[in-house]
Amino acid sequence: MAYLVRMVCLCLLLGTMSSVSADWRAALPAAQRLGEGEFTWFGLRLYSARLWAAGPVQDWSQPFALELTYHRSLSRDTLVQASLQEMRRLGGGSVTDRQISAWSDTMAAAFVDVRPGMRITGVYLPQEGCRFYVDGRLAREVADPAFARAFFAIWLDPRARDPQLRQRLLGLADDDRGN
Repeated sequence: MAYLVRMVCLCLLLGTMSSVSADWRAALPAAQRLGEGEFTWFGLRLYSARLWAAGPVQDWSQPFALELTYHRSLSRDTLVQASLQEMRRLGGGSVTDRQISAWSDTMAAAFVDVRPGMRITGVYLPQEGCRFYVDGRLAREVADPAFARAFFAIWLDPRARDPQLRQRLLGLADDDRGN
């Protein structure tokens, strides 16, 4: 009997893991590309970004996916530090040192050193948190809505560092090709 119970539990666990570890599109089956653009730094093309959603992303109440395809090699630490810097800048005084420390650990566990062609996709889940996929495979699930909001604000907040990229991602720019 104990063997049977263990086997049932194992099957349930494997079934749950396979649904969670499926590509990000399983979480957003109706998602369509809203917009896309390129991020450059001092003339160097760092990544292409695409925003996927089932509808407009305006009030943070709908799930969406942000897909970044890298054109340059960047270390995990560079990705984490750049993200933290922007999260702190956009959060002003509302982001605590404790949050920054926890968020740093979260991103270090979710991200990898990237090389050209690699893709990291973040899926925003309102009031739940987010998931990060590296080349289509689940890397980390984060059950922290404050982190999720602060992270995706890097691209979607009206005060984003690259307002043209934000406009393109949201499908609001005249030229949505990202050129």
